[in-house]
Amino acid sequence: MSSDSTSTNLWLERSRLDGMILGAVSYGGFFILTVQAAISLMQRPRHGGKIAENRFSLLAYVFITFILATIGFAANAKYTQMIWIDLRDTPGGPVTLIEDEMNYPINVMAIACYFVMEWFMQALLLHRCFVIWNWARYVMVPMITLYIGMIAMAILVLIESSAGAVFYNINTELAYLSLEVGLTVTYSVLVTSRLLSMRGLMRQIIREYDSSTYDTIVLMVIESAMAYIAYAIVFIVSFGMHNNVSNLCFLSISHVQGIAQLLIIIRVARGRAITSEHTRGVAARTTIAFSATVSDGTEEIDIERATESEDGVVQPGLEKAPEKVTT
Repeated sequence: MSSDSTSTNLWLERSRLDGMILGAVSYGGFFILTVQAAISLMQRPRHGGKIAENRFSLLAYVFITFILATIGFAANAKYTQMIWIDLRDTPGGPVTLIEDEMNYPINVMAIACYFVMEWFMQALLLHRCFVIWNWARYVMVPMITLYIGMIAMAILVLIESSAGAVFYNINTELAYLSLEVGLTVTYSVLVTSRLLSMRGLMRQIIREYDSSTYDTIVLMVIESAMAYIAYAIVFIVSFGMHNNVSNLCFLSISHVQGIAQLLIIIRVARGRAITSEHTRGVAARTTIAFSATVSDGTEEIDIERATESEDGVVQPGLEKAPEKVTT
């Protein structure tokens, strides 16, 4: 065996082991935030805030994604043990086990768990986007189409993986990752533009309106989305180039996406996020502001009429209008 092939094989093994370590670290962060999110959803927010809407749905989401991530992480940890301990005498050694990992059902199960977990995470993004856009059809139709396409690509990847294909030779995985990242980018753009538009409307209605809530949420959406998008782009590029850097990202990318979602859920549970009441309230406040202007003008007219009656000018019909008292 040449020195070049030996160094390449060592880099493959190191990247796979380092990827497992990163996966463990990211799972630890995901576990801590899962506990925090569950506690926050079961407690009343501080400063007299209201309990988060759809609390039980969010608790179910947190529980389901945690179970799926735990199964996937446990399967990856078990196969890592198999590579260097249980099956180390396999012909070809760890390199063969890494390259042919889809020949072992435990890895197919791990990928399936992470795929389903990602479906739940993307579904939560869609729901949040639809709420902020007040369930507008021109937003829902393209987003749901992307979501269905993403699920279809994931199913195709699972079918090819179950047939024993080399995972990094499955081109459908690239399509799946591209759709998933595209859906996240589209969500970020739609939500950010909508929140900025709502902030502008509120500033027009109320001159001294404090827009810090909108500013904070826009930053939260951008920061959480950018962390996952940047990580996913590195994985997509390295995966497409068949570079071993993809091994560093592969076992932790779902945890990173889950962490981004949990950070938003924690803020929602603590009453620091936009809900459907806020989106409907913007339109309501514009009506209230218009009505207030009209009523102010009416009051000025009534004052003028009262002044004229004091000067001795009696308005027609005023002396015949008895005061009605309602109980």
